[in-house]
Amino acid sequence: MNQKLHIKKGDTVYVNAGEDKGKTGKVLEVLPKKQRAIVEGINMVSKHTKPNAKHPQGGIIKQEAGIHISNLQVVDPSKGGPTKIGRRVNEEGKIVRYAKKSGEEIK
Repeated sequence: MNQKLHIKKGDTVYVNAGEDKGKTGKVLEVLPKKQRAIVEGINMVSKHTKPNAKHPQGGIIKQEAGIHISNLQVVDPSKGGPTKIGRRVNEEGKIVRYAKKSGEEIK
């Protein structure tokens, strides 16, 4: 189950299912084994924490939880909307991801 994912850390993604449907955010972390990604401002959960050095007061903290990668689509760099991702070999012989909507390479 060690397959390539269409999403990488740093990508801007569109949420196409779930509570946050229609929102976009930046990928903070990808968890390939769980097929999930943590996206900035998406799937916020309340976590109860004990007082510690980072949070001396403790209490309830809002933080992002993972969202399944099948519910995410990369945002096209030129057109701005969600797009499917393809892979092709560029002039230097490297495999790069590209947006199927515009054909533009994704950095």
